[in-house]
Amino acid sequence: MNLNGDKQFSTTMTRMISFALAILICGQVIFAHPLEIARFKRRKSTPNQKAYWKFREQIMTDEKEISLGGHLQLSSIEAKANEVLMKAKNQELNDGFVDSDDFLPSRNFMEVIPQIEKSEVFKILRDMPKGAVLHAHDTAIASFDYRFNLTYRENLYVCDESGGLTLKFFKTPDDNCNWQLLSDLRKDPAQADDINEKIKQAITMVTKNPNSVYSTVDKAWEKFSDVFKTMKHVLSYRPVYEELHYRNLQELYEDNVMYAEIRTTLSSMYDLDGKTYGPLEMVQFHKEASEKFVQEHPGFVGTKIIYAPQRNVDNERVDYYLQTMVQLKKVYPNFVAGFDLVGQEDKGKPLVEFASKLNAVDPSIPYFFHAGETKWNGMSTDVNLVDAFLLNTKRIGHGYALMKHPLLWQLIKRLNIAVEVCPISNQVLGLVEDMRNHPAASLFASGSPVVVSNDDPGLWGARGLSYDFYEAFMGIMSASSDLRSLKQLALNSLTYSSMNKKEKHNATCQWQNKWNTFVNKLAKLA
Repeated sequence: MNLNGDKQFSTTMTRMISFALAILICGQVIFAHPLEIARFKRRKSTPNQKAYWKFREQIMTDEKEISLGGHLQLSSIEAKANEVLMKAKNQELNDGFVDSDDFLPSRNFMEVIPQIEKSEVFKILRDMPKGAVLHAHDTAIASFDYRFNLTYRENLYVCDESGGLTLKFFKTPDDNCNWQLLSDLRKDPAQADDINEKIKQAITMVTKNPNSVYSTVDKAWEKFSDVFKTMKHVLSYRPVYEELHYRNLQELYEDNVMYAEIRTTLSSMYDLDGKTYGPLEMVQFHKEASEKFVQEHPGFVGTKIIYAPQRNVDNERVDYYLQTMVQLKKVYPNFVAGFDLVGQEDKGKPLVEFASKLNAVDPSIPYFFHAGETKWNGMSTDVNLVDAFLLNTKRIGHGYALMKHPLLWQLIKRLNIAVEVCPISNQVLGLVEDMRNHPAASLFASGSPVVVSNDDPGLWGARGLSYDFYEAFMGIMSASSDLRSLKQLALNSLTYSSMNKKEKHNATCQWQNKWNTFVNKLAKLA
C-alpha cells in the first residue's frame, strides 16, 4: 500500500479542514463545522478579505503538493532549469489561451507533428532523460521511414487484391495470390510511384483529415488493424525480425530512454526456406538483440518483454497462451516479465470470460493487463478494470475509463498499481479529441501511480517517447506542473518497472547522472 502517499494526503486534508474551521471575521472564529462555510456563503456579510486570500492560497498550494511530483524539492540548479522550462511552457500556454485553435494539444496529433517539433518545450523534452518505456508493442515502435525502407529488400512480393495490399518474402511465391516481385514493379517509374504511394498509405495511420477519416473508434481501429495486417509478413520475416528489436531500442535510445518493457504477440516467424519459428525461439532473438544493444550502448540498461497475444480468442486458445507463458517464464525467468492480452477491447473477449483460467496460473507469473481502453461506462470493456484489479495486475494498460470507478481508483492508488497512460494512442484511436479533456488529468493532479508511454508510435508518425511526454505535460497536466512532475514521471517509469531491486537501483543511479547533466545544461540557458 502507498502509505507515504496516504499519509501525505491525510496530512494535507487535515491541514485544509483545520484552516477552514479557523477562518476569522472581526477576530471571531465563526466556523465550527465545514457545513457552516456553505451556510455562511448565503449571508449578506462579507468575510475577512485577508482570510479569504490566505485560504485561497492554501488550497492552491495543497493541491500542488498532492499532484505528481509535488512533494519533490528542487536543487538550486534544478530551480534554474525549471525557470527555463516554465518560461517556454507559459509562453506556449498563453499563446494558446489567446487563440485556442493554435494550442497544439487541442488538435489531432497527426495534424500538428511539424509544429510540435518546433516547440521549445518539445526540444527540452527530447533532451530530457525520460527513464523507461513500459507500454509499447514490438511491431509498431520503429518509425515510418525504417518500415517503408524494408520494402526495398530482396525477395519481397506484393499482392494487390481485395482492396488491400499484402507483402511477403518468398523464394518462389505460392498460388494463393497474384504475387508480383516488388523490385520488378519499381523498374517502371510510373508503376513505382503508384505502388510506393499505396504502400505508404497502407503502413501508416497518418492522413490529412484524421478527425473525419477516423470519425469513430471502430473506424480508427479498422485502419489500425489493417496496418498490422499489411506489415505482418514483412516484420515476421526472420532477417527483419532479428534486427527489428535492435532498431526499436535504437530509436528509444536516441530519444533518451534507457530501459524498455515491450509487448509482443510472439505469433510466428518464417524464413525463405519455409521454416517457421515458435515463441521460445522468437524470445531468444529478442534477448540476443537486447544484450547486443546494451553492450554497444553504455547507459542503456536493458529490456524485458511481456508476452501479449490477441484477446479475441476462445478458451482453448487461451489455454495455449498460458501454457506458452509458463514455458517462457521457465526458460527466460529474468527476461520475460509477464503476460497480457491485446487488441481492441470493445471487440475482444472481456477478462471475466477467462478469469478462472487466469486465476489458476502460477501466481509468480505477473500480469500487465490492458483494461478500460474505452469510452463506455459499465459495459464489459469498462468492467475489465475490475477484473484486471482482481487478477492482481501489476500495472494497468491505458486505464482510460478508470475515473468512472472512484472506489476502484482509490484501491489501485493505495496498492500502488501504476496506470500506463498513452496520450497520443488514446487520441488517434478515437477516445479523446482534445488532450485537455483526457481523464488522466485526475491521475496527475492526485499524484496517483502513473507512467507515460508511447504504445505504437511508428503507426502515427511519432518516434520515441518525447511526443507523448509533450502531450501529457502541455495538454493533460496543470499549467503549473513543472520540472518536478517530469522528474517524478521519469522516476516512476523505473520504480514501476519489472526490474528487480538491484537492477532498479543501478538504473536509477545511471538515470540520476543523466538527469544532473540535463539540468546543468538547461540551467545555463537561464
